[in-house]
Amino acid sequence: MRPDSRHIYDVIEGTWPPVSTHITGPWTIRKGQGGGSRVSAATVIQPARQPVTADELAQAENAMHALGQPLLFMIREGDAALDDMLAEHGYEVFDPVNLYVTPVAEMATIRPPPVTCFTVWEPLEIMRDIWNAGGISAGRQAVMQRAPGPKTALFGRSNNRPAAAGFIAIHKGIAMVHALEVLPRHRRAGMGRYMMRQAAFWAMDRGATHISCVCRQENAGANRLYASLGMALVGQYHYRKKGMTT
Repeated sequence: MRPDSRHIYDVIEGTWPPVSTHITGPWTIRKGQGGGSRVSAATVIQPARQPVTADELAQAENAMHALGQPLLFMIREGDAALDDMLAEHGYEVFDPVNLYVTPVAEMATIRPPPVTCFTVWEPLEIMRDIWNAGGISAGRQAVMQRAPGPKTALFGRSNNRPAAAGFIAIHKGIAMVHALEVLPRHRRAGMGRYMMRQAAFWAMDRGATHISCVCRQENAGANRLYASLGMALVGQYHYRKKGMTT
């Protein structure tokens, strides 16, 4: 059976974990330490027992203030009432994201050309340089270090030059690719496709049944790549944030 959006939300948490979480009223509060929105956003516990109240919203805000983090909520399927409440309280939408998944066996069909893609752990310094160049900061790279695994990093080369880096981990039999970054001069030459297929073979060898990823809706090129690989769009999420500075 194909995983649905709720399965993928769980895989995101399991393969790209925050520093810590705690429960406050109806909320899961995450400590991100610079790891980005995914590990810093508060979420309402699902299924919600009832609509969140204004007093409970203040609980979450106070908890995020205490951590020194922006007021940030992830809005998932089933959170329409929360979405409306946050809009009424001045929270703005940003970073709508698509969720993709496909059976591993359907992607692990054609291996990348020789000496094009590799899996390696720990990440090489040149891979960290590629991530840094793409805005995948040290805080986000620290998320990879604390992911429980199975996990590995992906390294791509083109014309004998470093070209791409990525990360993959498995949670409950579903692999997820994160932080896939191809250097601009190596784009539109198939490197993203090679990296995803390398990830699929690695995941299949470790017993994963499916491979998944998340992608910003504004990233037209990446969305085309995942669709062309036969990955199914199974859901979305977006964030609501007070003040749009990042």
